[in-house]
Amino acid sequence: MAWLYLVVAGLFEIGWPLGLKKGWTADGAQAGWLIFAVVTMAVSGALLMLAQRAIPMGTAYAVWTGIGAVGAFVTGVMLFGDSASAMRIASIGLIVAGIIGLKLA
Repeated sequence: MAWLYLVVAGLFEIGWPLGLKKGWTADGAQAGWLIFAVVTMAVSGALLMLAQRAIPMGTAYAVWTGIGAVGAFVTGVMLFGDSASAMRIASIGLIVAGIIGLKLA
């Protein structure tokens, strides 16, 4: 169950950079998106806390931030046209390899 909490926490970790990106536009602050960011931060943190009851802190934190980083990268490419160069994709692949390695260790 702890790994499920951790994966879901990582998925919620993607929400806050998205909320912050969409929450400030040329028209000013967008309250709905900023609230979304705060809520996803809180849910992500709470689930991380639950996961750490059974998963070592360093492993949980690395996996949590890794899922968030990979998810934010994919979200940026898909929604905002961020660069998907070969070097960036290879670097994200290394993060995924690290997450898998931590799960297997």
